[in-house]
Amino acid sequence: MQYTGKCLIFSAPSGAGKTTIVRALLERFDEISFSVSAASRAPRPNEVNGVDYHFYSVEEFKQLIKKDAFVEWEEVYTDHYYGTLKSEVERIWKEGKVVIFDVDVYGGINLKKFFGDQALSIFVMPPTIDALEQRLRRRSTETEVRIQTRLKKAAEELQLHNQFDKIVVNDELDTAIVEASRLAQDFIHP
Repeated sequence: MQYTGKCLIFSAPSGAGKTTIVRALLERFDEISFSVSAASRAPRPNEVNGVDYHFYSVEEFKQLIKKDAFVEWEEVYTDHYYGTLKSEVERIWKEGKVVIFDVDVYGGINLKKFFGDQALSIFVMPPTIDALEQRLRRRSTETEVRIQTRLKKAAEELQLHNQFDKIVVNDELDTAIVEASRLAQDFIHP
């Protein structure tokens, strides 16, 4: 795999709004293309295989690990693997575009370590942990146990914000999108 392009890495605790910000950037920048992550979980309602994630069984995911198919991967929760496929990065760079990643915090740290100066890593910060909890509850996609698990993980992830190049506080979504757009523009076209 040749590492010749640029990458934008967006990471945040679950519910902080990174996916909404990434979607907004994809609409604003023709030169950016989304890297579809791999996951070993079932699709949520309205998620499409190959668009939102490449969905695999746990066993299929483990086989891909053995085949060295990932730039990075992680077992986020027991038997819930997520990873970045090398084939996705190669596909986007062959198109002459900038890769944009929407990944969890540890994935973002690993991608930044891997790509170095070719990547700009951005941590999307929720205004408060209470606001994060409200967003997770509004989704209505998680059980109470899963919400508590995500909040515990979020508290740990928030401590890692200083390992990212930039921080965008998502208190007001439109303002966060403008700030993320400015950062992307400055990185893509220095």
